[in-house]
Amino acid sequence: MPKKKYTPAKNPKDTLKILYKTYPNAYCELNHKNPYELLIATILSAQCTDERVNKVTPQLFLTFPSPDDMARADVEKIEQLIKSTGFYKNKAKNIKQCCVDICEKHDGLVPQNLENLVALAGVGRKTANVVLGVAFNIPNGIVVDTHVSRLSQRMGLSKNKTPEKIEQDLLAIVPKKNWIQLSHQMIFHGRQICKARNPQCMTCPMQTICPKNDYQ
Repeated sequence: MPKKKYTPAKNPKDTLKILYKTYPNAYCELNHKNPYELLIATILSAQCTDERVNKVTPQLFLTFPSPDDMARADVEKIEQLIKSTGFYKNKAKNIKQCCVDICEKHDGLVPQNLENLVALAGVGRKTANVVLGVAFNIPNGIVVDTHVSRLSQRMGLSKNKTPEKIEQDLLAIVPKKNWIQLSHQMIFHGRQICKARNPQCMTCPMQTICPKNDYQ
């Protein structure tokens, strides 16, 4: 059956309220102990599951516990440790250069603003928003990953398809105090119920208001 055309939510605030109520304790599932670890884990999560990243990072951070250690590492060693995350050569190159920049330009500390973060190798707006929100509790924007993108369209919160435009649509309807938590809640919902191939519409808490409650 073909996918239905985009249908806007009748009342986006109702959708958001249900998300807040259903997943009040949603959190970032990338294991980390500090901003450095979160930054590297988020870079690794591109085209890879959080579960896989969490299996790789313990040994990675044991071997390279700081940006300085990673900056001085042989890129081949980084590749070896992160190979199972996919696109490992490019990721290893970016991770090393990212840490070189952190050490040379930011005194070994992960920067706490969008401009400096996106200037780092391998860091785009999504990764920067993850670090700012989770590591520093700074609501700079809303993280739009594949789950948030899919759910935003299904729930009628955005008709756009690019992360940048979807984020702008969400920023317009979501209170700033909820920017950080919203992406975690949508990711939880996307993984547990509103799955890509087999959404569990009949058990969804939003089935009575979601315009795609019989999405195929």
